[in-house]
Amino acid sequence: MNKVLASADAAVADIGDGATVMIGGFGLCGNPENLIAALHRKGSRGLTVISNNAGTDHEGIGNLLAAGQIQKMIASYVGENSIFEAQAQSGQLATELLPQGTLAERIRAGGAGIPAFFTPSGVGTLVAEGKEQRAFDGRTYLMERWLRADFALIKAHRGDRWGNLTYRKTARNFNPVMATAAQVTIAEVEELVEPGKLDPEAVITPGIYVQRLLLGSGYRKPIERRTLREAQ
Repeated sequence: MNKVLASADAAVADIGDGATVMIGGFGLCGNPENLIAALHRKGSRGLTVISNNAGTDHEGIGNLLAAGQIQKMIASYVGENSIFEAQAQSGQLATELLPQGTLAERIRAGGAGIPAFFTPSGVGTLVAEGKEQRAFDGRTYLMERWLRADFALIKAHRGDRWGNLTYRKTARNFNPVMATAAQVTIAEVEELVEPGKLDPEAVITPGIYVQRLLLGSGYRKPIERRTLREAQ
């Protein structure tokens, strides 16, 4: 089955208002740049976005925030985005901030069909408010629910037309786990190959998890903060 679409705009055409969308990446590393830009152009509003971070003011998810397209963010790290800060403090943006490991495990649980699990992370903090707590072997744990989404927008290094994906180094991050936890997973790749060209031992995301595929282009791969040593 050839899952390749002609454009990013075609890939996100049915992401409507009010959709829940997972977006891969860690900071700006591994962001699905083409798909985020297409969702920005589409203008869908009232979105719930699940991502490790909120991008920066003018990169990645930050562009969706600036356009007022996101109603709620479920994330772990948001410290590089002043737009997120302003919207959250004004009440325009609903937020759910989680320990990074809890966020990753809630997404993994969603992909594995596990509706809830217990973790010690967050006990005794604001994260614990309103959540069931139980003691196991003398230690208190929080119950956390799975996370699932209508769509997942992810980025891989190489993929074949059946949707099998490989990743490159740290750009792997949240992308594989998000691919398992959405009704529709849309992947963009830097290199598209024919089936059989990928080493089966290197495939991280099997094609069964991917419904749509896009050959990306024009990658900028920005960095949040570039710190250089002064010339000697």
